[in-house]
Order: sequence, then C-alpha cells, then structure tokens
Amino acid sequence: MANLVPPHGGKGLTCCLLEGAELEAEKQKAEGLKKITISPREEGDLIMMGIGGFSPLTGFMTKADWKGVCDNFLTADGTFWPIPVTLSTDKADADSLADGEEIALVSDSGEIMATMKVTEKYEVSDADKKYECEKVYMGEGTETAEEFWKIAEEDHPGVQMVMEQKDVNLAGPVKVLSEGEYPEKYPEVYLRPAESRKLFEDNGWSEVAALQLRNPMHRSHEYLCKIAVEVCDGVFIHSLVGNLKPGDIPAEVRVKCIDALVKNYFVEANVLQGGYPLDMRYAGPREGLLHATFRQNYGCSKMIIGRDHAGVGDFYGMFEAQTIFDKIPAPSDPGKALLCTPLKIDWTFYCYKCDGMASLRTCPHGKEDRVMLSGTMLRKGLSEGTPIPDHFGRDEVLEILREYYAGLTEKVEIKTHSAATGDSK
Repeated sequence: MANLVPPHGGKGLTCCLLEGAELEAEKQKAEGLKKITISPREEGDLIMMGIGGFSPLTGFMTKADWKGVCDNFLTADGTFWPIPVTLSTDKADADSLADGEEIALVSDSGEIMATMKVTEKYEVSDADKKYECEKVYMGEGTETAEEFWKIAEEDHPGVQMVMEQKDVNLAGPVKVLSEGEYPEKYPEVYLRPAESRKLFEDNGWSEVAALQLRNPMHRSHEYLCKIAVEVCDGVFIHSLVGNLKPGDIPAEVRVKCIDALVKNYFVEANVLQGGYPLDMRYAGPREGLLHATFRQNYGCSKMIIGRDHAGVGDFYGMFEAQTIFDKIPAPSDPGKALLCTPLKIDWTFYCYKCDGMASLRTCPHGKEDRVMLSGTMLRKGLSEGTPIPDHFGRDEVLEILREYYAGLTEKVEIKTHSAATGDSK
C-alpha cells in the first residue's frame, strides 16, 4: 500500500470548494451579497484553497499572517508558508464593509467564484508593498534594495503585480463556488490534490517527485525527470495552466509538447502529467518553496529544483532556489513544517564530448562543448525564427512549437539573461 507524504499543515486536505445542495444554496445567497472583483492571481489562489492545493489555508491572510510570512516564512499560528496569499480592494469598497460581513468574490469575467466572511481589513501602503517585494522578490542577483528598485518596477512581473494591488487587504475564510474554466478547458490534465493522490496510490507510488513547468519541456527538463525516475517511484510533471507573462507559451501548447515527449521518450507507467490553476509570481527561491508546499498537498515528497527555479531576468542568484531550503524555519509542530524536500540538481546541458546529457557534477569538459539549455533561449530562438541548436529539444516538440509560433500575428521581445545564456558559467 502506498504511503504518501501527508498534506501540509497537519490537518489533512482542507478543501473550501462546496458541492451539491450546499453549493446551490451558497450560490443563491451570493447573488444578494456585496460583490468585490478579484484579480486573476487572487482567483487562482482562491481555487487552490477550494481544491485543497493550499492546505491548510482556508481564507485570505490577516495582517499578522502577511507580516509573519514576509519576515519568517510562518503564518500567525506557526505554520510554514513562503509567500503571502492576500486579497486587495480599494479603500471605498473596504470602508463600506462591516466587520463580519459576507461578500461575494467575482472574477474579471463576472463569475461569482466564492463567498467570504470579512474578519479583518488592513491598509497596505506603497511602503508595505515595497516591504513585501523586498522580502519576497529580492534575491541575491541584486545586492541592495536601491539596485533592486532601479529595475524591479519595470522588469519584474511579480513586483509589478504586488505594486498594482489595491490599498486595503481583506482577510477571512472563504467558501469556493467555482473552479473557473480549468476543468473544462484542461480535462486531460487538471487535477485536484485528492485526485493526484489517488492516482499515485493506484500506481503504488510512495516517493513521488514533482517537476514544475511553465516552459515547454526541452532536453534538460527531460533529463531532470529521468534522474528523478531513477530515485523515486514516479514523477509528476505538473504544469502551470494559469496566467504567465507576455511572451510565455500558453498552457495548451505546453501540454501538447509534454504529451509528445512522454509518449516517445519515457516509460509512461512511471510518469503522470497534471496541471494546476495558479498564475506565476516569478518569485524565484520563495516560489520554489511555494511549489514544494503545494506539491506536498498533491502527494509529492520531492520537488525537482534546478539552477534558476521560477526566476526572471537576473534577479536571483544561481541555485539560490536550492539553498533557501536549507535556511527555512522548522516549526516545533512537525505537521506545520515543509515535508516536501528538494531534489537538487546541478546545471544540466548536452555535451558533445560526453555524447549525451550531463551536468556540472558529471561533465569535465568546457563551455565550448556544451549546449546550454533554457526555456528562455528556446522561446527567443523560436520567436525570432533563428535555428535551434542540435540537441536542444526533441524534434516532435520543436515541430509543435514551430507551428505555434508560425501562427502568431504579434510577437513579444524575449529578453535573455545570464541564467539562460550560460554567461554566468
């Protein structure tokens, strides 16, 4: 019998999604409540609370939670959590709400996604937002806050997301009424944590490694997965199907690429593909921790962490997303600690002299013999129509991607950075 890692927080899967008669009654009640429009990022967070992906969270964070997470990676009750999960609104709407009032949370498209009991309102000034950005998004790639702010507001999508938040955060428990478009749009891959756990158990897997994907799988991703397959019972290729930054490749194209790769280059019994509904935050090391936290809820005991996990530009140091796992607090209650541990893998590449995939730990040759693999460089080459180096990606995957880029009427400039080009090595 499979013995999977328990959900994060010590309370099992905490699912806020209503079903059946309870759902219908709450939907009817929601029609008469004051409505607050939420951002796409907040919508994704809400759905994750609905399906248990953000266990043990059952609502948006209080000020004490927000500050504890920013400062110490801990919520007010001492549970490990790496990135604030907050809901903002403008001051006029916040002032119109009474303490304890129930409200309806509405998506950009007008769908009522949830109801929420407002237990706390707290202002977030520009100084507070900058504080959050420096704590959560400023990595070792920029040495000082002054250096960080010279480029962050223009070049860091996660920082932009925080700074564009409204002036007041609302905290309180939620009742989730919808999973949005995801179940219908991605029926083959969209999974709730209870469903992935059942599939792992049916396969007899106990030790499961997760691969985080926001780019199409290239040879380096394939190699990382195969390393994990050798040391674990199975690998969960888990793609983000929420929103990305301009220029990133949409989820349906990436899913098609993964299908082609798994079908042609893996023992399919050892791999499971899934999708989850969050937007990328591009928080580098902190996001690596978040990815491990919710992968624990999906049933994964290992998180594959490479050289620049969830990075953007040169904001983060090489392998900072690995070393941060060694610095996080260990709560006194083991159930509140992060139990999904990193599978740390060195910089990987194709080496002509080794005649195969290798890493800095296994290959003795020089940079001139290596094909540095990066999702950014792959997107840049495909977008600009330049030749893709041999051994960068599998032919079946490149064919799908070329077809996608050929159909684009507008292209976004893809900026490169040292992690993508190999210039830092």
